[in-house]
Amino acid sequence: MALITTGGQLVPLEGGFEGRYQRRIRAAGYTTYNLSARGLGDIAAYLTGVHGVRPPHLGKKSLSSGAAVGYVYYVPPILNTQLEHLPPKAKGLVLWIIEGHILSRQEIEYLTVLPQIEPRVKIAVEIGGERFFRWQPLKDSLAAA
Repeated sequence: MALITTGGQLVPLEGGFEGRYQRRIRAAGYTTYNLSARGLGDIAAYLTGVHGVRPPHLGKKSLSSGAAVGYVYYVPPILNTQLEHLPPKAKGLVLWIIEGHILSRQEIEYLTVLPQIEPRVKIAVEIGGERFFRWQPLKDSLAAA
C-alpha cells in the first residue's frame, strides 16, 4: 500500500473524491461513520432506537416452539451509541450512507430532518451513479425525485 509522508506521520492514501472529503471532515473535527443503505429496514428505529436483528439462520433452527427461523437479538441504537463515544474534542458525527439510491422518499425525508433533531449529526448520502462528482443538499434530491 502506498503511503504519503506528511511531516512526521504516515498517512494512508485515500483515493477518490469521497476519500478526500472524508479526510477533510476528520481534519475539521468531525468523526465519520460509514453505513450502507442496503438492509437497513426502518431507518428511524435502526439509528435512534433499540431494534431487533435476526441473523441468517444458515439451516439451524431455534429450539423454541415458535417459528424455526432463529432468535432475535436486540441491538442498541447505532447513532446514539456513536454520539456517546465521540472523542471529547469532536464537533460531531457525519453519518456517511452509501448506496442511497435504494432509499425511499420517506426515508430521505427523515434523513433531512435528523440533523434538526440531533444537531451534532450531519448526513451525507451517496445517491447518484454518475461518473462525475457533485454535491447538493439532500432536500434538492427530494425535489428531483
